[in-house]
Formats: sequence, structure tokens, C-alpha cells
Amino acid sequence: MARIVGAIATSHTPTIGFAHDRKSPDDPVWGPIFEAYVPIRKWLGEKKPDALVLIYNDHVTSFFFDHYSAFALGIGDAYPVADEGGGARALPPVRGHAALAQHVGFSLVADEFDMSFFQDRSLDHGVLSPLSMLLPHEPDWPVPVVPLQVGVLQFPVPSALRCYKLGQALRRAIESYPEDLSVVIVATGGLSHQVHGERAGFNNTPWDMQFLELIEKDPVRLTELTQAEYARLGGMEGAEVIMWLVMRGAMSATLRKIHQTYYLPSMTGIATAIYENDAIDAGVDTVSAHRAHMGRQLAGAEALEGTYPFTLARSVKGYRLNKFLHRMIEPAHRARFLQDEAGALREAGLSSEESDMIRHRDWRALIRYGASFFMLEKLGAVVGISNLHIYAAMRGETLETFQKTRNAPGALYSVAGTDAKSVAFDDASTKASGR
Repeated sequence: MARIVGAIATSHTPTIGFAHDRKSPDDPVWGPIFEAYVPIRKWLGEKKPDALVLIYNDHVTSFFFDHYSAFALGIGDAYPVADEGGGARALPPVRGHAALAQHVGFSLVADEFDMSFFQDRSLDHGVLSPLSMLLPHEPDWPVPVVPLQVGVLQFPVPSALRCYKLGQALRRAIESYPEDLSVVIVATGGLSHQVHGERAGFNNTPWDMQFLELIEKDPVRLTELTQAEYARLGGMEGAEVIMWLVMRGAMSATLRKIHQTYYLPSMTGIATAIYENDAIDAGVDTVSAHRAHMGRQLAGAEALEGTYPFTLARSVKGYRLNKFLHRMIEPAHRARFLQDEAGALREAGLSSEESDMIRHRDWRALIRYGASFFMLEKLGAVVGISNLHIYAAMRGETLETFQKTRNAPGALYSVAGTDAKSVAFDDASTKASGR
């Protein structure tokens, strides 16, 4: 079983990344920032975790207001470095622990957290400011990360209590993972600061110190505060410290604090801390019960003949393929595909297997591989193949045979719009593969 070997709490202000990239540890102004992370790097070197679960908020870099989620879990293999306006930092892409992330995702949804999931999104200073101080990274990061993004910039946002309960669910998720992994929880954000309006520059060091004491000794008190109270005490943007409660919920009721620093150079109270559990591991019976709980909703689906649930694992496996097919919604992409299909496939970097399935319109193989049906109907619309042709091919039947099972045998349709090919019952261009 996986186990949580400890937790790190750290601010994630861009100041930290700026210090790492441009300043010297010997500088009297910037030196305290570097010094704060020396014990943490040493601790991580001793613990040698197999994965970090890193809780952060994106700063409207990869997550914009066209679709803004309360909780978004990264489930992919790698995450690029974000360009936040001045060019991306000179850091390698962050490795993801996809298998652990997918397990955590299933577990959190089973515990009734309505998660969203992301792949192929860049990470901004919410992750990379502290991570660049926590770990060596030349040429690559030594530890994979499971990023958990909390939407705290557009109200309503999750309450402090909800974040704490998410942490408790996160602990159950990690401890039920079947592989023997050591995991460190990293909480980022805060402390007191406000960066907008006439109150910009607000800090409250006494509150920061009280918060650090409460997060260690009495986190339940912190779950009782409203967003307005967090804003009053620590600034509107400082209210992001609720993310520390996700970490705290994942730890035991009592714990050991083995490191803590605090420094206020300018706009944000910069704090770091290390915590270790005082609890024993979860029992085998508890873990088994939780795994059964996780699998309850899909139990039996694997026995449904010809049925392939689009799970997180299938989504990750088929991501590149699905992304190519999804781009059929772009006029330029579909025009390029129709003009030179082989060239478009080659430029997309698809594997030979993925390219062959598309070229042969092998709908059944595409589904089995990890394509979403709703990508297949987009391809069908572009090349003039109706949904009904695709359904028939997946069943290994001719269209005529399949249509005999329908109430209206003459009905053909697709998601095609104004610039798509017409779909005719006897049009030779609509003959789909029956593989």
C-alpha cells in the first residue's frame, strides 16, 4: 500500500521563483528565502518519496474563466512549464505520476467530490515557484508529481471545511493505492497578502503566526472561518491558505512539526513547514473496503459485451489520438486533413498504430484503443460517414443489416454542419470499415 510519509507547506509567491532564478543565496534580502528550503531539501533527500501530491491554485494561466473548476486533478504523464507573460522559466517539464493520479481521481469521485481532470496543461508559479526550491531539477525532476488545482480566484470557491474534508478523502485515496509508494503532500499558497484594489499590500504577521499554530494544533478551528474572515485577517488573495487545509486533512489528527520559517520581504508572508504523522497505517480491512467502495459504480460493467467505459486510464492512453480528432471542430485542421490526410497524421506525431486506425476508419479498433465515440462522430462528419455507418461497423454489420434493427430504417444522420459532405444511404464514400 502507499503511505503518506509527511507533508510540506510552502508559500508559492513568484518572489520565490524570482529568487531562485536571479538572486544569490548570499544576498541579505533574498537569502532568507533560500535558507527556508535547505532543511526541506535535506528532509526530502532522506525520505526519498516516490511521488508528491501538490496542492496549488493556477493564476489564470492554464485555467481561464471560460471553464473554471473548484477541484481539478492532473492525471497525465507530464506538464509543461507555463509562460505567464514574460516567457517560460528555464525549467524541465514536470513529470506526472499518472497511475497514482488516476487512482486518486476514482477515489475522490467515489467519495462524492465532483472533480474535473486535466492533461496537457502547463503549470505556473503556483507549482513551480516552490518546486524549483524543493528539488534539484537538472536535467530532470527526480520525483513525479500529482497536481491538484483548487479554484480560489472566482467566487464561489470551496469552503475551508470542504478543503479539509477533501484532504481526508485524499488520505483514503493514497493509502488505498495498491503499489508500495511513499508519498509526500505539498500544500502551497499564502500567507497574508492582497494584490488588488486600494488594500493592495495588506499584510498581517500576527495572523500569519496564529494560522501557523492553528494549522498544526487545531485545524478544525480554521475550518470554521468564512472566506470573508480569511480575507479580513489575511487579505483577499491570502485566503488561498485554505489549500493548506487539504494537506492538513490528509494528515493525522496529531502530528509533529519538524521545521518552520516565516519571512515577509515585501508583498507576501512567505512560510515553510514540514510535518510528520503521529498515526499508524490504515488496516488491511479498511483499505480493502475502500477499494470496493471505489469500484462499486463500475462493478459489472466489464462483463457487458462490446462495452468499453471511457476511464481516466483510457483517456490518458488515447489523449493524443482524441486531441487530433477533437481538432476536427477547427475549419483549418479539417481542411488540412481532407487535403493531405497522411501529412496531417504525420504532423500530429501519432503512432503508426493510431494513424492506421484513422486511415482505415477502423471504428471498432479506435474505440477499443481509447478513442471517445464523440471524437469518432466528428471524424465521420468531416469525411461524410454517418453515425449509423459507424454504429454498424462497430457491430461488424453492414449498414443495411444494422438498419433493420432500427424503427426508422431509412434515417441517416451525423453531427455534420454546413460545410460537411452530404451523407447518402448508397453513397460509396460512406462505406465504413467493418473490422
